[in-house]
Amino acid sequence: MAKKVVVYSTQGCIECDMVKKVLTQEGIPFEVRDVLANPDYQAEVEKFGFLGVPVTVVGDRAVKGFNNELQELLKDVK
Repeated sequence: MAKKVVVYSTQGCIECDMVKKVLTQEGIPFEVRDVLANPDYQAEVEKFGFLGVPVTVVGDRAVKGFNNELQELLKDVK
């Protein structure tokens, strides 16, 4: 069974859009959670030790931003 991918995001966040674009291009299904639309989602982000977005979560691992660390995380999903 594939690991669930969650992207914590906000509207107008360019890095968030880049993360979602890469996931879509790679054919990786993901759930988007808008931290401004639901305060519970912001609390979830903070539990991972982050304050901002994008935060991409695969299983129990989380990465902030659009960077090489994200690419490493996504290798587990492909």
